[in-house]
Amino acid sequence: MSELFDRVDALVASRSPLPPPAERKRLRTAHGLTLDEVATALEVRRATVSGWESSTKATEPRGKEREAYARLLKQLAELYPADANTSTPAQDTAVPATFASTPAPAPEERPEARDPASEAAAMTTQQNTEPASTPEPAPAAASRPARTARPSTTSHRPAARKAAPANTPAGADPRFANGPLAVVDVDADGQVLAYCTGGLVLDVPAKSLPSLVDWTLKEARLGQPKLSGPGKDADPLIVLTSSALERYGLPAALTEEERLAGRIPEGHKVIKQLTRAQWKLTKRGFGPWARIYRPAQGAERACVQLCIPSWNALDTRHWGDAVQLPPAELARVLGVYASRVMTPRGSTAVTGLELMTALHPPTRASEPDATGKRHSEHNPGSLGKDPVDCAPCEAPDGHPLLKDLPRFHVRGPAEKLFEEAYDWARPMTDAECMLRHLVGIDVNMAFAAGANGLNVGLGAPTHVTNPVFDPKLPGSWLVDLSHVDLSKVKVGKEWVELDGSLLPSPFTPKGERPEGPAWYATPTVAYAVELGYEVRPLEAWVRRENGRYLDGWYQQLRDAYLATMADLGVDADLAPEDFLAAMDGYKERDPELAIVVSAVKATVKGGLGKLRERPRGEGWRPGEPWRALSRPTWRPDIRAAVISRTRINLHRKIVKHAAFTGQYPVAVLSDCVVYAANGESPLDFLPYRDGKPLPGGFKLGINPGLVKHEGTQSVLWGEEVRERFNAPELNLARYIKDGTVTDVDNGE
Repeated sequence: MSELFDRVDALVASRSPLPPPAERKRLRTAHGLTLDEVATALEVRRATVSGWESSTKATEPRGKEREAYARLLKQLAELYPADANTSTPAQDTAVPATFASTPAPAPEERPEARDPASEAAAMTTQQNTEPASTPEPAPAAASRPARTARPSTTSHRPAARKAAPANTPAGADPRFANGPLAVVDVDADGQVLAYCTGGLVLDVPAKSLPSLVDWTLKEARLGQPKLSGPGKDADPLIVLTSSALERYGLPAALTEEERLAGRIPEGHKVIKQLTRAQWKLTKRGFGPWARIYRPAQGAERACVQLCIPSWNALDTRHWGDAVQLPPAELARVLGVYASRVMTPRGSTAVTGLELMTALHPPTRASEPDATGKRHSEHNPGSLGKDPVDCAPCEAPDGHPLLKDLPRFHVRGPAEKLFEEAYDWARPMTDAECMLRHLVGIDVNMAFAAGANGLNVGLGAPTHVTNPVFDPKLPGSWLVDLSHVDLSKVKVGKEWVELDGSLLPSPFTPKGERPEGPAWYATPTVAYAVELGYEVRPLEAWVRRENGRYLDGWYQQLRDAYLATMADLGVDADLAPEDFLAAMDGYKERDPELAIVVSAVKATVKGGLGKLRERPRGEGWRPGEPWRALSRPTWRPDIRAAVISRTRINLHRKIVKHAAFTGQYPVAVLSDCVVYAANGESPLDFLPYRDGKPLPGGFKLGINPGLVKHEGTQSVLWGEEVRERFNAPELNLARYIKDGTVTDVDNGE
């Protein structure tokens, strides 16, 4: 019995409340303890203790570490009580395992502009049959509460409540006191429950789907404040489990015909119920991500987003096994994503695109006119509310701009802008074959880093002939770069000689040297100038109206990524050796947060891909417009510019590394680079000196643009694979992670 009591005592102690980070630091310093002394006593790293005390990115101890740390702080608090006038209120971090149950307050705005702005925006956006996008803010990483015990998902559930959680942050919007979303499920007793963020569980009285929508809007207090001043508050998200689908008369899974159509039939009884209750569906119908709404009345919105995981709403490529999680855990995963990115509006790709619009709404309220009324006007820095045509060279095959081309005509580089990620490899040299290992490094959030600080076009393109190249002017340029010789290039201000045959060309995705004039985005042409070569464009399509449209988008996704990785034990300030150790098995520390990391990364790539969305069936024929062309966010030029800059950023690091070390990559695939080395670690070939990396070269770290270890295989493995498939230039970067070889294309 004593052993049983000991285990119970240890379980309780592992959830011991802790004072706020600032108080933890005060107590340690009051006793004259160093970080190293505390770390040694608790058998953790110095950086770990520092993280526990950080006021900007505090992390929380767990298990026995938490028990010991709480004991230390309790004894120090008895020795050094805080002054009553200056002490920080005690913070109980032993809350259910989830993140903020409510978002941080919306950015400060002028009160007098708020309501007219919403009304003016509503006048323009609600002319369509679909509701406008609804952004919501993501709190900074500093607002992360502790992760401790998770709420029970058995019949011994937390008491259902209808008020805001006790730990609702002061100043949070009371309209959204219960968080951005809820997972609706039916328990073993037949009770319908809504699992919210923060461990909150609500009883759901709704007996039908229309009444569930009514309850969500009138009683659930779900949603998030807007991300930007001219934007709109987020609509609540309701996730329906299989048992909830059955309760509300919906199929647990779609038939093959329904899956291909992306919706259930319009004659379904539930859709008829919604129609009788005067609810509407968007043009996409009732599918995995259904939106149910009524036309807005002034600034008042009535819209609920549904997510149905069993209908493949959560793609396993991006959300892993989220669909199999119990309701409370699924609420946690989606809640973390919603609080740090935005409430999902569809797939990660759709959400990535919606995030751009949420941060830069197309319209805003004007200043009052003579009568005191405000009107909707263009929001500077946005893409506007009307789509613009791309340049002919930027148009993908089948675009209406190309309908007069001969049938089966294949456009070459002088007719088509082709900015894509790397897929390049070469045979290994004799010297490389004598080494033991192939080591892959991968750039973190490479395309997000490529978007950071990038000047992109906001308006329509202007055609010019024989222009003088301007590296600050976004656009597409027809120029001959075949004269750029990688054997002699400028690195900084100095000319260096390299073995150009061992380097990919920075101007083509396959790494081949251009053979004549071709269309390039501005970052690619600017890099040719940076390498020391003259460029003379023949013509160009430039965008005089431009700006750093993607900066806020990058920052939101970067912060979400870094905050979640920090929760997984991978901080941004780790030494190289500690970083590699922290990355080893980080997903197993908290598989649910690992799902969030995957979803954030997919949001980056998917959002950029949506900028050039292609036709998706619907009876489309080449030369006809497709649905995506009606969006102002259909901008293939912005996608091309981001990919161009990402590829150039990688090539710059490769050249810098080659100039300094004489080492050349064996293969490059998108953001992964493979080198031959004598050791298994990136530290065996990256030129660190006294812990400092090569300036401008590859640097280990979790920040976007820095690199992590992708995988290591033997040189013998690489040669055997290439020989087995008779592919001397097989891209080994594709298989370096685990050595499993699939989809071999013989280098073609």
